[in-house]
Amino acid sequence: MKKLLIISILILGFIMLGSESWAQCAMCRGSVESSMGNGRNNVGVGLNTGIMFLFVMPYLLVAVIGYLWYRRSKKYQQERNFISARVKQAL
Repeated sequence: MKKLLIISILILGFIMLGSESWAQCAMCRGSVESSMGNGRNNVGVGLNTGIMFLFVMPYLLVAVIGYLWYRRSKKYQQERNFISARVKQAL
């Protein structure tokens, strides 16, 4: 599990650092181009950060829920194995 988590973090890091991942929708691009014509660049940086935040959060939420579910099911499986071993020992 630890190996899978490390690989997932590395893949997510590569995706976030890739230059192709800083894409914008058509409306956002138009807004940035008009503000760039006026000499302001801070709008584009803010839009890119917001887009990346909205892109990553659902996947991060699903990953956390999946990890918690896996950990809980593993704990219950160990309890079931312990109880089954005790029952076999008693019989």
